[in-house]
Amino acid sequence: MTGGWDRKTVEVKPDVLEEVDQAFENVEHTLKHAGGKGWSQVYRVVTYHTDIKATSERVTQNFKRWMPDHMPTWTMVGVKQLGLDSMHIEVEVEAYDPEGAAEARKAQAKEVTSQ
Repeated sequence: MTGGWDRKTVEVKPDVLEEVDQAFENVEHTLKHAGGKGWSQVYRVVTYHTDIKATSERVTQNFKRWMPDHMPTWTMVGVKQLGLDSMHIEVEVEAYDPEGAAEARKAQAKEVTSQ
């Protein structure tokens, strides 16, 4: 799960729309850092909002930007507060990496046969 903070300063973007954009960029960064290909492998998204009306349209715009070829399942949850008082959104995703999954299956099979 990630929010709209600057990865260098760890400060939340002061503008709520910029915060939403940054949260999506942070998800992309995290997925790639973990060895995936980014938003193209995401199949489920949960967004947590302190103000759904102020952020939902921008989330939709970011979906179109980051996932132009598919639409994952999406759950939007309104919350009273997030981890920091200055936060307005958090984005949680689940992604499937078929290449990574195949490598994991190979490693498991190798482990089982060596026992």
